[in-house]
Amino acid sequence: MEYAVLGGGALGLMAAYRLAQAGQSVMVFEQEQVAGGLAAGFQIDAVWLEKFYHHLFRTDKTAISVIEELGLGEWLEWLRPRTVSLIGGEIHQLDSPLSLLRFKPWRIDERLRVAAVAAFLKFSGPGPMEGKTADPWLRRWMGKRPYEMLFEPLFIGKFGALYDQIALPWFWARFHDRTTQLGYLRGGFQLVYERLVERIRQQGSKVLLGTRVEQVEQIDGRWNVRTGQGTWEFDRVLSTLPTRLTCRLVPALPDDYRAKYDWGQAYGAHCLILSLDRKLTESCYWINICDSGYPFMAMVEHTNLRAPAEYGGRHLVYFGNYRAMNDPLFTMSKEEVITQFVPHIQRIVPTFQPAWIQESWLFHAPFAQPIVTTEYSQHIPPLRTPLDGLWLANMFQVYPHDRGQNYSLELADRVVKQMLQS
Repeated sequence: MEYAVLGGGALGLMAAYRLAQAGQSVMVFEQEQVAGGLAAGFQIDAVWLEKFYHHLFRTDKTAISVIEELGLGEWLEWLRPRTVSLIGGEIHQLDSPLSLLRFKPWRIDERLRVAAVAAFLKFSGPGPMEGKTADPWLRRWMGKRPYEMLFEPLFIGKFGALYDQIALPWFWARFHDRTTQLGYLRGGFQLVYERLVERIRQQGSKVLLGTRVEQVEQIDGRWNVRTGQGTWEFDRVLSTLPTRLTCRLVPALPDDYRAKYDWGQAYGAHCLILSLDRKLTESCYWINICDSGYPFMAMVEHTNLRAPAEYGGRHLVYFGNYRAMNDPLFTMSKEEVITQFVPHIQRIVPTFQPAWIQESWLFHAPFAQPIVTTEYSQHIPPLRTPLDGLWLANMFQVYPHDRGQNYSLELADRVVKQMLQS
């Protein structure tokens, strides 16, 4: 059979690879010039760096397995970088059970209480949490002061005014699978997606980069995929695009399907990356911003995870945000963003000077952070749509997780299995 796969991110490429391995003819359509979707990178000299910061946890078994399968296992390295939180203008490490017991902003009874809740989340399942919102549950069980000092600011930083609507199973998923060891692919995760594109093409299938899908319709039992570069016909279509975008591209999807699944909100991702001529912090990899008034929610010093020598001596720092897609931040130029961010970087590192900046990059992407409310699970679309030969698989379906390379790769295997069995 001939398959079209819409979207060349982790999920789309993995699905296309599995279909090609099964002897099917596949064509992947990706609007960007580089494959990988939200996990894609850009080149610094001969090395790839992610547009949006990424790492793996030890629990990401599928991603680890795929990396091994693609012959990249020797490039995957496991490290223990330092994750900290900015609270009251001071940096405090909080990335392990031991650091929790030493966490100075909380009294010893508060540390023990939070540790008990953390253990419960680590070793329980999400079932009993369904239908509950995270804000009141955490406030009750962790205690008002610890919650308002650390977790509430993080919720507000990520979800803004919607912070108190987030479902508890989402928080469980973020907490349950975390490990102190973080995995990174030396040379960048883009190597995975370049290798997948290579393997797909070796199987005789195609990956069309820089090709934007404009409409998908079924004519006389065949699926027509129309793009700016032309129209192709297929027996089956797998859309890995957001559900809302899929509904726009496929006008034949019925009204009752749209009413149930073209639902919910998602924020866009925004990342400023600075290349500095020196370290910004001595040893912090990830800084959660828990103090108010900052225009970014996380500061990630990538070269405190990887050596600057891998990037020609550059010291690379991400400043990350999730915002509503109509937020003014998305319309600002890179220079405007830097001007806005510099005084706040200096609040964290008083010695920082703009002259340290040697290079800079700005990236943003829509539909990057689903808003996972208590109604979310009722609106997860099935993999098979009501239209014969049309399938849908995207981040909305990895609940209670909301994104991640590992879960995209897992879902790719699941949807391909169903497609081949149907």
